[in-house]
Amino acid sequence: MDVDLPVFIKPLEVEINGVGQYQHAGTVQDLTAMLLGGKWPKSAGGKFHTALWRSMEAIEWYVDADTARSAFVEAAHEAGMHVLPDDTPEMKKAS
Repeated sequence: MDVDLPVFIKPLEVEINGVGQYQHAGTVQDLTAMLLGGKWPKSAGGKFHTALWRSMEAIEWYVDADTARSAFVEAAHEAGMHVLPDDTPEMKKAS
């Protein structure tokens, strides 16, 4: 497999750079970069590792990018970060 091909996800914005400072992600590669970029809280729990594993699976084998995205959102919430549009009232109603 060519790991240089982007694995697209439903775009999101993550409050990873501090309160009110969001970073955009449109691919699983973007999610992986955020997880490994050194800005993730040091007190990350088990959901961090699940998100990293799911992201690597999606990149390596191109399986279920939505699962990688969902795992990332759960890890971000566990770390106390907001994720848009997932944290908007309209999205919470749809869940």
